Amino acid sequence: MEDTDITSTHSSGRLPYIHKVRKPPKQNSLKEFTSTVKETFFLDDPLRPFKDQPRLKKFTLGVQAIFPIFGWAKDYSLAKFKGDLIAGLTIASLCIPQTNGATAPTDFFELLKNLKIYSSFVPPLVYAFMGSSRDIAIGPVAVVSLLLGDLLQAEIDPKNAVAYRRLALTATFFTGVTQLALGCLRLGFLVDFLSHAAIVGFMGGAAVTIALQQLKGLLGVKNFTKKTDIVSVLHSVFKAAHHGWNWQTIVIGISFLVFLLVAKYIGKRNKKYFWVAAIAPMISVIVSTFFVYITRANKEGVQIVNHIKKGINPPSANEIYFSEEYVTKGFRIDAVAGVIALTEAIAIGRTFAAMKDYHLDGNKEMVALGTMNIVGSMTSCYIATGSFSRSAVNYMAGCHTAVSNIVMSGVVLLTLKLITPLFKYTPNAILASIIIAAVVSLFDVEAAILIYKIDN
Repeated sequence: MEDTDITSTHSSGRLPYIHKVRKPPKQNSLKEFTSTVKETFFLDDPLRPFKDQPRLKKFTLGVQAIFPIFGWAKDYSLAKFKGDLIAGLTIASLCIPQTNGATAPTDFFELLKNLKIYSSFVPPLVYAFMGSSRDIAIGPVAVVSLLLGDLLQAEIDPKNAVAYRRLALTATFFTGVTQLALGCLRLGFLVDFLSHAAIVGFMGGAAVTIALQQLKGLLGVKNFTKKTDIVSVLHSVFKAAHHGWNWQTIVIGISFLVFLLVAKYIGKRNKKYFWVAAIAPMISVIVSTFFVYITRANKEGVQIVNHIKKGINPPSANEIYFSEEYVTKGFRIDAVAGVIALTEAIAIGRTFAAMKDYHLDGNKEMVALGTMNIVGSMTSCYIATGSFSRSAVNYMAGCHTAVSNIVMSGVVLLTLKLITPLFKYTPNAILASIIIAAVVSLFDVEAAILIYKIDN
């Protein structure tokens, strides 16, 4: 093998050094291709920690690789659990009434209404054991629900309720398979291409979009646009200004929004009172629900959650069809809705990971999201992913780990079994107030100004 001389200079600038550097050995095309693929897809070599380890250690490492919760559980403390408990209760009190609201096309919502609330029970539980994000809150989201509804209606007549439900569950199954396959192929490195500027932009854009969407609940607007762009939303809001706004709803919404913002300010100003901001959303739900119940404000036009069906997820594995027709349609839907759901979850996870300065494992995220949707499709759930609004509330409420998702799942289960009537009088305005209070702080003005200056 040939040696090449490379001359360098000592720090003093006077004494030269000659380094002998060997040229890399020549490889045939196949080995070179194999090496390139390995460097691209398996840069972190997932099997490296298992080398030269005893069998018991290999088993332990394998369990921790598949279920990260067993890796960090040994360092879990009571202080962390307190934060996760408050956060879990808060996002549960938000998601139960929220998932009963119509955030999808009418036909889709009516036909799959029960699947929506179930999607806040099983998928978060699976993700808590397999995901690597500490802050993401799992469940159905408006964007994916709208998209899934449109795609389903393009493939099958909503009047055929049985076939419609079967296709929704089949599409959810294949979405999970695709997401799981991407994780197994080690494509998580794509997460690293999300730059800080992209994250700041996504976070700011999502915060503005979601906050504007909440004006429907905050102002009591009944006929609201299904579009999400700023112009359409503002046009819909001001069009309803003369006859569509409900002053009782506005009073309730603004009052609790001010309360939440003041609580957040107190928590930031004095760290001893951090718990004030953490429990404020849950207190808001309880107090506002009780207020509407005793005043019967719903009879004055204040929109409330109304009925939530009681009972837990029935098994639905027998409703997943593998005939050529269903497989083809399922993959067509998965190619769009599944990819959007995956992208949204990873972007949200990366956003909050950057805010708390920890690493998000893209491969584990894909595997976790895929597994939870496969399991979800067998337990009467449709496509679930990371919810930006609930993740923001989860973050604001002081979560430390994915245990907050376990708490949320437990509360949802308890609610579905026993206490669904308690949420009947929860006003939609309070849900809007909680989400607005959570997302406004995510718009990083200083970072946006800095990026703008650098760009110019």
